[in-house]
Amino acid sequence: MKIRFPFAVLALLGLLALPGNLHATVDDALSFAYEAATPYVKQGYTFREDAWGGDLGVGDQKAVTAQLFRGNEYWFCLGTDADDATITVHVYDSKGKLAESQNWQKGRFAGVMVNPKQTGTYYAIVEVKKSPQERTPWALVYGYR
Repeated sequence: MKIRFPFAVLALLGLLALPGNLHATVDDALSFAYEAATPYVKQGYTFREDAWGGDLGVGDQKAVTAQLFRGNEYWFCLGTDADDATITVHVYDSKGKLAESQNWQKGRFAGVMVNPKQTGTYYAIVEVKKSPQERTPWALVYGYR
């Protein structure tokens, strides 16, 4: 039986040559967004499997749209896996007026509650305020009750 030792050694050396701090993915950020949502799930909110995500530089913003319905309460929860990052989310109505009734921010997590006064399109604005990374992965989920 012949062992292909040189191939195994090359494969191991290839793995060792990878940078020690690989860039995170939006999938990792999504895990943190769902972690931020955990208290609201316990309060009876149903979180959708739909999610938004991407990566942003410090000071960059991204707007995402959601159709919200009068009579429901919504929580938008944002997360990133970037250590020492600060991210925020705020929700505006179609006229550009701040629509949130509560919000919070704790480092890699942020959340905002919306009780829409009318059914319509709303805009969640995600921003990376601070990050040690050039591009910071983020994910946003939302739930309702």
